[in-house]
Amino acid sequence: MTDSPPYARIVAELRRRITEGELAPGDRLPSTRQIAIRWGVALATATKALTTLKQEGLIVAEPRVGTVVAVAPTKPRPPVELGDELSRDRIVRAAVEIADAEGLAAVSMRGVAAKLGVSAMSPYRHVDGKDDLVLLMVDAAYGELEPPDPKIKSWRARAETGSRGLWALYRRHPWLAQFTTLTRPVMLPNLAVHADWMITALSAPGRTPTQVMNLHVLLFSYVQGIAVNLEREAHARAATGLTEEEWMDTQAEQYRLVRESGRFPAFSGLMRAFDEEGYDLDLDEIFELGLAALLDGIR
Repeated sequence: MTDSPPYARIVAELRRRITEGELAPGDRLPSTRQIAIRWGVALATATKALTTLKQEGLIVAEPRVGTVVAVAPTKPRPPVELGDELSRDRIVRAAVEIADAEGLAAVSMRGVAAKLGVSAMSPYRHVDGKDDLVLLMVDAAYGELEPPDPKIKSWRARAETGSRGLWALYRRHPWLAQFTTLTRPVMLPNLAVHADWMITALSAPGRTPTQVMNLHVLLFSYVQGIAVNLEREAHARAATGLTEEEWMDTQAEQYRLVRESGRFPAFSGLMRAFDEEGYDLDLDEIFELGLAALLDGIR
């Protein structure tokens, strides 16, 4: 066993824990980054280990949850042989799957190669490097936006449809909200489709071009600003192993001290109002509340 490659030793250990019931169906496995740290290996090696277990049908990837033990054995997916056709589209899809499960930081050219079962240099025949790959991933993700119904005529209904479509996209791909910055926008064809729809919606009579662009930036940044919390929560959960509720439990004593200090009467009074039923942070509800408030303020 000591002569086995590092990834095989990781596979053997995780396979044993699964088959012996130490890891039950639905239990999360360590992320690629956690495996890399625990076993002292590269991220590509960790990715190869998880890919091997997926091909054996022992584990599955659950978007925004991570990799979990399969509820029932799944049909193994044979690895891609070096001679099989490798395309840019397949590389991008594999990278998006990694980002959906582990976050954008987990994406690497070597990791994508390991996921596809090809040599580390094979993806470079189709993609120049990680920066190029990320641009292709982002454009592919925005390409999933469904074209809104052209029969929608009112500017507000069009703006609502465009904003909700963007929010749903970030829900599917939380890493996507981390990419675009307002001050240094990147012109991508599929993102331009969304921009064109929103600009058309906001180009009401009497608005100057500057006002239209400012409103478009405002709405886009609002949706993006709420959505970045999806990826941050996923990162925090992976780093701490705690759910949002479990983490809040660790803060209970600090909250109690603040409430009883007498320095923050409004905050303390509001927190007391939640003593019986508690407060659940619902980002979908907050998104709708904020969107309505923004659109109500547009004249």
